[in-house]
Amino acid sequence: MSDVKISASEVKKLRDMTGAGMMDCKKALKESNGDFDAAIEFLRKKGQKLSAKRADRDAKEGCVIALVSDDNSKGVVLRLSCETDFVSKNEDFVALTNKIAELALSKFPESKEALLQEDFEGITLDEKIVEQTGVIGEKVELAAYSRLEAPMVVPYIHMGNRAAVIVGLSKASDSFIEAGKDVAMQVAAMNPVALNEDGVSQDVIKKEIEIGMDMARQEGKPEAMLERIATGKLNKFFKDNTLVNQMFVKNNKQTIADFLKGIDSELEVIGFEHIKLG
Repeated sequence: MSDVKISASEVKKLRDMTGAGMMDCKKALKESNGDFDAAIEFLRKKGQKLSAKRADRDAKEGCVIALVSDDNSKGVVLRLSCETDFVSKNEDFVALTNKIAELALSKFPESKEALLQEDFEGITLDEKIVEQTGVIGEKVELAAYSRLEAPMVVPYIHMGNRAAVIVGLSKASDSFIEAGKDVAMQVAAMNPVALNEDGVSQDVIKKEIEIGMDMARQEGKPEAMLERIATGKLNKFFKDNTLVNQMFVKNNKQTIADFLKGIDSELEVIGFEHIKLG
């Protein structure tokens, strides 16, 4: 290690630039003979090494952010993951997640992989996240990212940034924002598998029919009736697990579709994206 003298102000400057710990910054500057660019590269390489070491760790904690454009025509939702609840609640970690969401909304890439290749403060977002692994000392990863475009997109972030939702409505009006938020909260609370019956995958439908037939068989129902009984149970599954058919949590006498029509006869939810921790 170099014997070059590193001042406290230089250490603070590097810390402000990178977010790394004071001792890490001091070591990086010493190793780099006071060259800030080289010190930043030193910290990035440290992050790469730590990222490789922690690749098999579980990153089940993190911060989830939903963000929409000023005109509410598009929105993004994403999750930046880490290993511990302590880090997930750190102001710098939450701020970083918000910055990534702002980048995602600005560039609006189609996929998580494309987002990771976007420029973030002079390096790719992927490189920034690796760097943060070295800064934080935990596995950090962009675990999930989704986007949505609609006449009106409304966001909802669940308490503590543990889940977030964006909902797309068929019509735009400031008077629909509260309704959109109610629908987004419904998604967070009831976790629908799809918007409607058409959005449920054939694999899920097949599995539900098999479960329904097995249950009916165990109840002693005739073999000839099993498929019809299973189809009835499938309809119940659609009602409970598709957003537009679910009963509204704030009024269990109407479905989500009926709730929106009560506000405007042409108002519909046309899409949603839901990301949560775990």
